[in-house]
Amino acid sequence: MRGPITSDYRGDLDRAVDVLNQALATELVCVLRYKRHYYMSRGMYKDAVAGEFLEHATQEQEHADRIAERITQLGGAPNFNPEGMASRSHSEYKEGDGMIDMIKENLVAERVAIESYREMVKFFGENDPTTRRMLESILAVEEEHANDMVDLLEQHEPSVRGEA
Repeated sequence: MRGPITSDYRGDLDRAVDVLNQALATELVCVLRYKRHYYMSRGMYKDAVAGEFLEHATQEQEHADRIAERITQLGGAPNFNPEGMASRSHSEYKEGDGMIDMIKENLVAERVAIESYREMVKFFGENDPTTRRMLESILAVEEEHANDMVDLLEQHEPSVRGEA
């Protein structure tokens, strides 16, 4: 009666749930940061940049939902407790002091997420291919998000591509 966990599951379930709860916290922190940036966007490029922030917030929430579902499939409990979320998250919640700062903070957070997801993909490897594939698909979106942030920065600071 353990759902998808069969006798040949080779992963460490407790560690898998812990790793996924860290990923969940990371996604939730990203949702909150992108939502704040959406509402705090100002200036000439507000509509375009805010729209990108809102789209990313929605996608990060979808990632969180997928991760939470996988945690329950593995017999764990998704940790949505806001207390300690920042310490469980791989990325930081940074508000930013203007449009450029907000874009840069999101780029940094996406790059942290990319590194984290690459490590998680290695961790799950062949021991849990379902979780690995889910994380690989999330990783691909995080890479798109990072590229989107660089594109936004280039619109404001043309020399950014070489620095990012």
